[in-house]
Amino acid sequence: MTFNSVPWLELSIAIPLIGSLLVGQLRDTLTASRWCLVVSGLTFVCTLAAWAGVEFGLAPSGTSATDVLPWVFGTPLLAIDHLSAPLLPLVALLHFLTALATARTKMTRFSFAWMLAGDSMRLATFASATWLLGPLLVLNTLPPYLELIRRGRPTRVYVLHMGLFAVLLFAGLAMGGAGPEAGAFASVLLLLAVLVRSGTAPAHVWVTDLFENCSFGTALLFVTPITGMYAAVRLVLPVAPDWVLNTIGIASLITTVYAGGMAVVQRDARRFFAYLFLSHASLALVGLELHTVISLTGALSLWVSVALSLGGLGLTIRALEARYGRLSLTEFRGLYVHSPSLAVCFLLTGLGSVGFPGTLGFVAAELLVDGAIEVNPLVGVTVVLASAINGIAVLRAYFLLFTGARPTSGVKLGITSREQFAVLTLAALILGGGLIPQVHIKSRHRAAEEVLLERSTRIPEFAEVAPES
Repeated sequence: MTFNSVPWLELSIAIPLIGSLLVGQLRDTLTASRWCLVVSGLTFVCTLAAWAGVEFGLAPSGTSATDVLPWVFGTPLLAIDHLSAPLLPLVALLHFLTALATARTKMTRFSFAWMLAGDSMRLATFASATWLLGPLLVLNTLPPYLELIRRGRPTRVYVLHMGLFAVLLFAGLAMGGAGPEAGAFASVLLLLAVLVRSGTAPAHVWVTDLFENCSFGTALLFVTPITGMYAAVRLVLPVAPDWVLNTIGIASLITTVYAGGMAVVQRDARRFFAYLFLSHASLALVGLELHTVISLTGALSLWVSVALSLGGLGLTIRALEARYGRLSLTEFRGLYVHSPSLAVCFLLTGLGSVGFPGTLGFVAAELLVDGAIEVNPLVGVTVVLASAINGIAVLRAYFLLFTGARPTSGVKLGITSREQFAVLTLAALILGGGLIPQVHIKSRHRAAEEVLLERSTRIPEFAEVAPES
């Protein structure tokens, strides 16, 4: 058996799906968490193998992954290419670290079975570029909804936004197959679906509502992969006219500045994180408007950086909540004394998300700004302004949480070995990617070229004006 003959992608999707069924039968939460770690760890290994097969030439790009009922569908349902290859281990790693860093105090409120099911659905989504992508995008919205019902929390805001997203998405996909004359209208519908799913203002209320009412781990895993960005790259960018992409850029620029400003003034840590995520997710979408190789490379690189950094920041806030409950940002709490490692992780991941020098996001932010300046200086200045506002928000939250009066507590509140492993893993990726960014940037540059090449084949007039790399 050779490396290429092993169905790594099928295994990475099937293992967590089967694991969710088995873990769901366990009544002891500690046992369920241990089995969840084993399953999510195996899933991560399979996604790494699938990524290596594409990235290092062990398997050809675009290799068929799952050939289910080809006599009915005609084409394989799932496949992996240079765009999706690094996203698969990223999603699997976020799930593994979330399960690893789940404190015992939160195990009874966090469903490991649904986490594994969500892992399988998200991996299938990021490995789909066919008609299956639409149904998978909608299917991904079910786990948070079911958890809201299980916790007895309000669902109206979430259902209204995700229902609107589903209607717009399926309408756009249906119109896209109706012929060239319906292409522009289909692009508009898909654009609106992406903006709703990404939380672009004014359709951003569902994100803050989700973090307010859902468990932090479930909300974190639902938003941090930035699935709306994948939908935009696969469904909108290859076929949309320039004016549709400009609309994405304008709406994203407004949202990134607005959400950054809201993050600065938040009085609750969860709402602070929600607005910080909205600002960064919109910032990544800005690169789609410019559709040049440099800007798109920066956007794709920033996508991975933001998912890692904000995933780590979210896990840090979640670990603090396990010790102190819901965190308020109205006074100085001085938590550094009891949790210095969490303080370091909070600052590292927070600054990494805004592109601090030496982190993974620095080169990505530079590429995005450089590409924006070349096309439209105003866009570049706005991007820099949004990053500065986000940096202020991160530092404000850090000072309020970790500096000030020293709290007194007789309970041991230091970091656990499992949380320490998660912290060190994220630190290594964020700092290692910043110090040696060549492999990551080269991979995102190649993916950007493939995406723009597909756009040039579908929109002939774009090929005439597309800048050379």
